[in-house]
Amino acid sequence: MSKKEAKENYKKRKIQEFKVFQRFVIILSVVSILGFASVLSETLFNFIIKDYVEALWMFILGIGLIMEVRLQRLRSIYRGGLTRDNFTYIITIIIGLFAIFAGIFSIPAIRINSPSFIAIKGILAIIAISIIIIQTWFIRKKHKKF
Repeated sequence: MSKKEAKENYKKRKIQEFKVFQRFVIILSVVSILGFASVLSETLFNFIIKDYVEALWMFILGIGLIMEVRLQRLRSIYRGGLTRDNFTYIITIIIGLFAIFAGIFSIPAIRINSPSFIAIKGILAIIAISIIIIQTWFIRKKHKKF
């Protein structure tokens, strides 16, 4: 592979990673808009949608975490075995799936209100938010050149 081809491949990889960053920013924006809509509807219209927003919030965070995982790299587990990179992707997808299930079980029609489930939702929220902040910070730091 020549230097020119290597440079082109590097640019393509960086652009692809930048697209992932844009998707993640969209997910963060949707979560912020949902929180704002909840506060706005409660204060202005005295219409409480907090329970629905909580379910949507967990569901969207789960989708965002799953979108962050590169499924092609997970497929490489069969060929190359479990590596550090694959392990972090597996953990991210598991947390994303738990967040989606927590969102589904938080819908007011299905709502589960046991103390252990509420604790699980809190832990998932803290983990998801910290993952989002850390990954967004690292991606932004990587792409300062763009």
